[in-house]
Amino acid sequence: MPNPKCFDVLIVGAGPAGIAAGLAAVQSGAKVGIVDDNLLPGGQIYRGSHGSLNAGVRQKADEAAKAGIDFIGGTSIYDAPKSGTLYGWGSSGRTVLRFEKLIMAVGARELFLPFPGWTLPNVMGIGGLQAMVKGGLDVKGKRIVLAGTGPLLLAVASYLKQAGAHVVGLFEQAPWSSLISFSISLASVPSKLNQAIPLLLDTMGTFKAGSWIVEATGTHQVESVTVETNGKRKTIACDYVACAYGFVPNIELPMLLGCQIVDGKVEVDRNQRTSVEDIFCAGEPTGIGGVDLSEIEGAIAGHAAVGRTDLADRMLGQKAKWTRFADNLDKAFAIRPEIKNLAQPSTIICRCEDVTVHDLESVGDVRSAKLQTRCGMGACQGRICGAATRFLYGWEQGTVRPPLIPVPLAGFEAESEAEN
Repeated sequence: MPNPKCFDVLIVGAGPAGIAAGLAAVQSGAKVGIVDDNLLPGGQIYRGSHGSLNAGVRQKADEAAKAGIDFIGGTSIYDAPKSGTLYGWGSSGRTVLRFEKLIMAVGARELFLPFPGWTLPNVMGIGGLQAMVKGGLDVKGKRIVLAGTGPLLLAVASYLKQAGAHVVGLFEQAPWSSLISFSISLASVPSKLNQAIPLLLDTMGTFKAGSWIVEATGTHQVESVTVETNGKRKTIACDYVACAYGFVPNIELPMLLGCQIVDGKVEVDRNQRTSVEDIFCAGEPTGIGGVDLSEIEGAIAGHAAVGRTDLADRMLGQKAKWTRFADNLDKAFAIRPEIKNLAQPSTIICRCEDVTVHDLESVGDVRSAKLQTRCGMGACQGRICGAATRFLYGWEQGTVRPPLIPVPLAGFEAESEAEN
């Protein structure tokens, strides 16, 4: 059994919220550790090209290292066997992590909603394609269609153009009326307005509002998509399709620890405390709000975890500002009801177990779907189809049990030996 690593404050997740939490907590002299499944800190939003760190996160990572924060990279949390202990798994095997206070900053994942052809090769998430290009995928000259909803569409389109891709279509499902109202609200957040204007200008030739993919077709991989705009349909030839409808909070670890979940989000108080004593949560698991809100919430959680609620309370005004921004964002990019009607009876819902819409017609909840069709019981453990069925049918996520990720049997053999 490996020797445990012990911390006053342990943070799970090294994205914006996790790094901010660590820097806040270490100011009070706490022994702080940050564990992340990526080898380098920063999360998806701070990731540079070819696995590097961008300048902003490099500075924060250096600051964290100088402050004595222990970064444990390449390690995924898979179990919480008892209070104050987490088990992680990485290339070196099992890691035992013990803590007095825990801050979960585990981020979010893209929301994929089914349409005919969404399982074809080269159809992927918007952020997923961006990550692959950052990792070295060559898209020079490739025809790419981007679709779904949210500001990430514009940012990724601009990034792909810089990488040499030919963005042949950029389709936002939100109507122009919502986008205009949201743009007006940005007047109170000049930093976001300054980011949005050049991105919009850069993509004006291909951007269409009130538009969405109806179908993707191809023999061995995607070859074209059919898009609907104002009741009219158009087919576009392409090499890649990137489509996602926003983000889904990662709540599996909070659920495993018994934290209260409300409307698919972790419930926290003003200082980011969850319903479980000594456990805090910050960033996207408490509600999708963007990098600025995540950093503020992370800092609040870090200060509160070491008892400095006075410092945490000073940040509540900034938290309120970015919460209002997040609310406006959520309202502007709300998914329209037409998206629910895209999937056909033969469309696969659960990609791991090949469960179709037809297979789920007589099923009424997550548990029944698992028992009767194995929907949600594959390798991803419902992380893709769970969000889709919640949107399509209103099914709430079922219980969570360890392991949270696929782990070699050696991980459990080590636990058994420790118990004996």
